[in-house]
Amino acid sequence: WMEQFKWALRPVGDEDGDGEMDEATASDWAIHFVALPWKVFFAAIPPPSYCGGKLCFGIALVFIGCVTAIIGDLASLMGCCMGLPDAITAITFVALGTSLPDTFASKVAAVEDFTADNAIGNVTGSNSVNVFLGLGLPWMIASIYWVVAPESTLKEWKLKYPDIAPKYPDGGFIVVAGDLVFSVIVFTTVSLLALGTIGYRRKAFEAELGGPSGPKSVTTIFFVLLWIMYVACASWKILNSDASVGVQVAVLVIGLAGVLVMMIILSLLLSGLNYWRRSRDQ
Repeated sequence: WMEQFKWALRPVGDEDGDGEMDEATASDWAIHFVALPWKVFFAAIPPPSYCGGKLCFGIALVFIGCVTAIIGDLASLMGCCMGLPDAITAITFVALGTSLPDTFASKVAAVEDFTADNAIGNVTGSNSVNVFLGLGLPWMIASIYWVVAPESTLKEWKLKYPDIAPKYPDGGFIVVAGDLVFSVIVFTTVSLLALGTIGYRRKAFEAELGGPSGPKSVTTIFFVLLWIMYVACASWKILNSDASVGVQVAVLVIGLAGVLVMMIILSLLLSGLNYWRRSRDQ
């Protein structure tokens, strides 16, 4: 267990923790000092050799939950200071902050596992937990609460929701509908494109991740552009909540066209860069 703290204090090192300080570059030292508090924090997790790994697994989940909560709150505060609507903050800063643990887990799985199953399965599994448990558990707790809620709470609830109170005289858990429909449609569209790309790569290159340098780079650019498109379209809808259905469809089509145009431009630039590198090497 103590060895974990020794490894955390080293900027570089191999699996045995024998890395020499003089092997560290300037970037290694910079990353080390930025990540040092988190490295020491997570070094407190017991090694997998204790209790057959169960203790490590359980405490690691608690630590990851704490870090995710801290990053999520900091992201929300940053969005508030920048004057962004809560919905935009949620799909940008908060989403990035709370997804970092999943990102690192997928990266480790992609590097260490023979196949890409765990790297991709981690993403789908995490989203399943967010949707089914993250939404279902609060709904269940709210349902139980309103069964035993006192009369004073019901009076406050009716004053807070005067338009809805006549339809639900016994009270209930209210979540006002927003711009989720358009956001879900855009997300579903880019998700289908991403899954289709992964399926195509399996047939064409026998590799969902990695593979030849050219297709690997193009796939990376494509996925990043899909994410930018989703954030841009969802943010536009939040800022233009009264947009008609026709305008929403037009924005979605323009977003897809923009991804296609940027793919062509960036692919040409990447090809030119690779050609220049080969010419320089020759």
